[in-house]
Amino acid sequence: MGQDAPKPENLWSTIHGLSIYARVFRGGPASAPAMVLVHGLGVSGRYLLPTAVRLASDFPTYVPDLPGFGRSAKPSRILDLPELVDFLAAWMRGQGLSRACLVGNSLGCQYIVDLGVRYPDLVGWAVLVGPTMDPQARTLRGQIGRGALDLLGEPWHYWPLLTWDYLRAGPIRTLNTLRYALKDPLVEKLARLDVPTLVVRGSRDPIAPQRWVEEMVRLLPRGKLLVLPKATHAANYTAPAALAQAVRDFLDANSSPAPPRPQSVSL
Repeated sequence: MGQDAPKPENLWSTIHGLSIYARVFRGGPASAPAMVLVHGLGVSGRYLLPTAVRLASDFPTYVPDLPGFGRSAKPSRILDLPELVDFLAAWMRGQGLSRACLVGNSLGCQYIVDLGVRYPDLVGWAVLVGPTMDPQARTLRGQIGRGALDLLGEPWHYWPLLTWDYLRAGPIRTLNTLRYALKDPLVEKLARLDVPTLVVRGSRDPIAPQRWVEEMVRLLPRGKLLVLPKATHAANYTAPAALAQAVRDFLDANSSPAPPRPQSVSL
């Protein structure tokens, strides 16, 4: 991006007694839906910024760090997936956000599905980029193996960013968060995510194989699949311009968000 790229402001909020950090771009017309970008396992929202800055001229764009990750405070114990989603929901409500477009990468996709099922008033659209958790590799060994294979295909300048975020989160928190993610009944939830949903796969993504994303789209009530040529698992980092344009096109084709529904009970 050039020198005129929008710059985020640093936003700190207190949610359930914890300090939560987010990068916020206040651009876009008042009528535009908010974008909320959700990071994956062990990392912060930093690697989402290449996509965020490309969306920020058209949409108010929010990139929070979930509790325990990035610059947000660490809770006294490691939170499971529903608890992290509860924090995300409370944070969105604190910002006055509803019926937003949620864009997630990797494990962030599982957070978004859970959010859409349990807090349907918050999600108007969903964009799932490189979604975990392929049932054919739903083991600790399977996910770590695929993750290692993906790293070999990511650009070298992505590695320091990833390494620093992992060190900040710590190996125990990252590993146990992955264990919680493995227990998430994602497949059973997909049929209940009744919002326009775009599933995005990078053609070089070993974590989200073609068979798996096609199955996801089949299960989603309003799902659509897009494959980005030459993109990796972190397409938000390696193909941000293409991804941002795909999000714009998706919203143009689905200009009305899902109608508000009553909040669901916890699974």
